[in-house]
Amino acid sequence: MSLLSDLINLDLSETTEKIIAEYIWIGGSGLDLRSKARTLPGPVTDPSQLPKWNYDGSSTGQAPGEDSEVIIYPQAIFKDPFRRGNNILVMCDAYTPAGEPIPTNKRHAAAKVFSHPDVVAEVPWYGIEQEYTLLQKDINWPLGWPVGGFPGPQGPYYCGAGADKAFGRDIVDSHYKACLYAGINISGINGEVMPGQWEFQVGPLSWHLCW
Repeated sequence: MSLLSDLINLDLSETTEKIIAEYIWIGGSGLDLRSKARTLPGPVTDPSQLPKWNYDGSSTGQAPGEDSEVIIYPQAIFKDPFRRGNNILVMCDAYTPAGEPIPTNKRHAAAKVFSHPDVVAEVPWYGIEQEYTLLQKDINWPLGWPVGGFPGPQGPYYCGAGADKAFGRDIVDSHYKACLYAGINISGINGEVMPGQWEFQVGPLSWHLCW
């Protein structure tokens, strides 16, 4: 296990200028994330320096089998908190080979609205709040709940502290730090009203800082 851990944490910058870019996009359900890794010759500081790439859309529910190629366009980059070093996460949206946004590419339509001169003139800022529930390993039951049972009434869990109230804080704190490392403008976290339920906030920030 120690050898595997050493390899996972291997610092590539000691032996090569090459980096790993993890291209990430939204899959066909609109809820799933997909990704694939690509080796680049050196560090990258702007999405315009990155090549477009492609994937098999028939395997993600985003293209028919007889015409399955989908092209991904890099839109934003973040430092990779998993591989670290100069490695990056690349947020992408998806297009047909002809350059048309595929139906699940909602960012294209949003960008047209948010980049309109009338909208830009207002200098809009955005804040995103995401609530989620941590599930116990191997079973679809919330963390902190008795297996097959229910917790006590709400009250002590919202913004709670302590091992019997803030279930999964180690995971949540790890996520928080990873976002800060990556350069995401995450502004805070807190426990929610249900055991195992948390939320985080990103922003406020301008559209151009939203990927």
